[in-house]
Amino acid sequence: MSIALEISEYLQIAQTAMKIESEAIYAASERMNGDITKAVEIILNHPGKVIISGIGKSGIIGQKITASLCSTGTPAVFLHPTEAIHGNLGVYSPGDPSILISKSGSTEELLRLVPVLRQFKSKLIVIVGNLQSVLANEADVVLDGRVDKEADPLGVVPTASSIVALALGDALVSALMYARNFSETDFVRFHPGGQLGRNLFLHVEDVMHRDQNVAWVNLETLLRDVVIQMTSKPLGAACVIDQDNRLLGIITDGDVRRALKQYEDIRLLKAKDVMTVNPIFATPEITLGKAAEMMEHRSSQISVLPVVDLENHTCLGLIRLHDIYRGRG
Repeated sequence: MSIALEISEYLQIAQTAMKIESEAIYAASERMNGDITKAVEIILNHPGKVIISGIGKSGIIGQKITASLCSTGTPAVFLHPTEAIHGNLGVYSPGDPSILISKSGSTEELLRLVPVLRQFKSKLIVIVGNLQSVLANEADVVLDGRVDKEADPLGVVPTASSIVALALGDALVSALMYARNFSETDFVRFHPGGQLGRNLFLHVEDVMHRDQNVAWVNLETLLRDVVIQMTSKPLGAACVIDQDNRLLGIITDGDVRRALKQYEDIRLLKAKDVMTVNPIFATPEITLGKAAEMMEHRSSQISVLPVVDLENHTCLGLIRLHDIYRGRG
């Protein structure tokens, strides 16, 4: 077998696996019924936390669902079913609902928990791949995680079944977010240290470069002097302003390279000859996420934006993509 043929077969297997998984998620969404509403109501009507449990791959999925719930306003704790019966059941408070995850619905470790959880008056929400299983019959709410087949070549590895369980968990998380009117402000409160939180919490004015840290030039500045300014203030651009500090244009490293390519003699070139007129700009009050979107969601991405105060139309400085994703430094 040739290497090219092997690569082609690997690609086909990989694509098939993803198609099987995507089709399984779609089928599960089409089967979804009022049980998802019941699950939302059980969790909303309880003032405490949710306990999630599963073992093996289902346990890993459970840990992710736990993290998603915690980060979107629903207190949740992952409980390993084996550790549960050796003392960790102390995490339960009366009435805490449980989400139990099992492809077969006959996971012994989970079934041993059921009568104990009933003593805690725990409502049981299960994500199972077998609706006739013991676990499904014991549940208050059943979320249907059946799949026609797994996505691996042998059809035995939890692949499609795991991704469907995860998708059902995400569906529940999304419905709870909507029910709680969970906002971007709430999201920031739970994500103060991550990039997502940074993009929502911080604004352009918090990280932008100002004053003497920016290369400022006017229309008549020689290109040589523009380059000197940009070299001493290495932000990737120079702001072209008038005497009232109003933005007239911007000169980026790319503009300089294009000028060198276009003109044989650049000695007499001025800022006005190479600048980008009426450039896209940010305002100081927009979030970092919005600024990143302005730079990246374009046919040709840019890495630096001038910052303009719309009230008095003055240019305040520059912000780079680097500042958004790594902070100033």
